[in-house]
Amino acid sequence: MQTMKLTITLLAIFCLCFWPPASAPAEEATANNKLPFFIGTYTGGASQGIYRSELSLDDGSLAEPSLVAELTNPSFLTIHPSGNVLYAVSEVAESDRQVVAYRIRDDLTLEEIGAAASAGSGPCYVSTDHAGEFLFVANYGSGSIAAFRLKPDGGLGPLTSQHQHQGSSINERRQQSPHAHCILADPTDRFVCAVDLGTDQVVIYELNRESGQLQATGKPFKATPGHGPRHLAFHPDGKHAFVIHELTCMLSLCSWDAEAGRLEELQQISTLPVDMQSGYSTAEVLVHPSGKFVFGSNRGHDSIAGFRFMDNKLSSIGHTPTSGKTPRNFRIDPSGKFLLAENQQSDSIVVFRIDPRTGELTHTGNTASVGSPCCIKFLTR
Repeated sequence: MQTMKLTITLLAIFCLCFWPPASAPAEEATANNKLPFFIGTYTGGASQGIYRSELSLDDGSLAEPSLVAELTNPSFLTIHPSGNVLYAVSEVAESDRQVVAYRIRDDLTLEEIGAAASAGSGPCYVSTDHAGEFLFVANYGSGSIAAFRLKPDGGLGPLTSQHQHQGSSINERRQQSPHAHCILADPTDRFVCAVDLGTDQVVIYELNRESGQLQATGKPFKATPGHGPRHLAFHPDGKHAFVIHELTCMLSLCSWDAEAGRLEELQQISTLPVDMQSGYSTAEVLVHPSGKFVFGSNRGHDSIAGFRFMDNKLSSIGHTPTSGKTPRNFRIDPSGKFLLAENQQSDSIVVFRIDPRTGELTHTGNTASVGSPCCIKFLTR
């Protein structure tokens, strides 16, 4: 009897140590290697609003996009730092639903929890501070910016600040008036930078966290006249930033003084091949999570320009066709493995693998179809 008990005990130990794991953990591991993301679009064609898809971090394949919220022209999205709320701007002239907040349910569907006017017209950019206490909006049409306090659950609170930009620049067709195109908190959450294409400036505000007021510092970054600065991205070191200029396809490397709240240009470099003719425009600029590479999108040329950032200097890696038309936006997944280019005029998202050593892009062959994609935000929790 004792021998039988000993045999059973030894058999149980063997099974625990060497038996293959159950299928549930394997399925969970597979699920954990799928990264969900939301897609902002322009509606009126093949799109009806905000879509959701999923990126495989194994091979770069994409899930079929599905509609999760109907909204007119949700051209830019952002997600609360908690990962529980998504915010979208509706790029329309005037409405009480220009900024919309959605709860992200456990099944990754969206539930609207609030909406507000953007204190301007044609909102085209939305972001939060890093603490998740404020929401910032850039209004392209009116050339104005606004700040909202967020509720503890991420819902929209009151409008706390709004500013109307003033001025113009030398491009008579595009710069007759202000056009705020991007608004982003600096890495310290003390300053907020508003990029204005119409006035060739990045207006820098200091955020009063008690009142929620944005106070202009009086020290804007002044771009070369006619450049039309569009978007800005900070480097992970918190000491550098990159401003991409829509009208001249140039990229500015700047130092960022987090104490004074000041940008200073160190270098300009073209996003196009040498001697390329004019008539194109840029859109997005992003820094690779490693900080070693910077990427910008060229519309018309329909390419992603890559740059190596080393010794406080940018050097060109090359230009990769996006296999579509008008890459208004693109996104790098948080792991830094893949770049997803959104071709607005050909209704496609195309996946490229990023070489971690060189920054070069390789087409994975993976694509997804969605109407007029123009913004991607990955969900990380």
